[in-house]
Amino acid sequence: MTATVSNFYYGAVTPVAAYLMACLGAGLGLRCTTRSLRRPHRRAGWLALGAISIGCGIWTMHFIAMIGFSVQGALVSYDTTKTILSLAVAIAVVAMGVFLVGYRGSSPVNLGVAGTVTGLGVAAMHYLGMAAIHTDGGLHYDTQTVALSVVIAVAAATAALWAAVSIHSLWSSLGASLVMGLAVTGMHYTGMAAVSVHLSGQTASSQSSSSLVSFLLVMLAGPLIVLLIAAVIVMFDPDMMLGDDEGGGATAAPYGSGFPVQQPTSPPQPYTTR
Repeated sequence: MTATVSNFYYGAVTPVAAYLMACLGAGLGLRCTTRSLRRPHRRAGWLALGAISIGCGIWTMHFIAMIGFSVQGALVSYDTTKTILSLAVAIAVVAMGVFLVGYRGSSPVNLGVAGTVTGLGVAAMHYLGMAAIHTDGGLHYDTQTVALSVVIAVAAATAALWAAVSIHSLWSSLGASLVMGLAVTGMHYTGMAAVSVHLSGQTASSQSSSSLVSFLLVMLAGPLIVLLIAAVIVMFDPDMMLGDDEGGGATAAPYGSGFPVQQPTSPPQPYTTR
């Protein structure tokens, strides 16, 4: 028996919250990448923080959206190990893409490879998270819709990596993060549109939303704290505090360079006496 599946058990609350978290992770990732280009001697640290921010943002988006997932006539629960593993996958694949373009540049070949790897990894995170679901039946997927979700993931990842190394101003980064959040959230709901649930037997139970929400909120606590810490680090970075976020100081170093390019200074004025 095919069950009725809904992705909007709480209405617009979960998709809106999921979208905002995707935007937050993308925005923090873009700002961290910008700082990595301005400070080559700390590039690895900023790229790592950017990858963690984007990965946590995508994963948090996914599981906030999953709070709204319900199967009529069946209970829904999650496997803890697979849920945590999906978070590790999200961070790892984003880090691969971010470090590749962060150190080797944004040539079409690098972007293509990094975007494909990262996009496939994001899709793997999504479907691994779906594999963590336990319900009174089996999950089935429409192949064409799944393929479309993977294409969206690759395109979104490629665009995100291009933006990370090409867009440096604050307002441009904010605009890019809104678009990236929409793309990632769209990928999630495209993947969810491929899902159907075939119940294995008759059950009179309806979804126990309180226990499911409690579990997901506990799972979300860690990534949310990480995003908060990343936001504090970005906000209180000296460039932001001194108003130098748009430019000034050392400019972005060429890829492969170990030192920032210094702005030319005015020659000293000769000292004269009267």
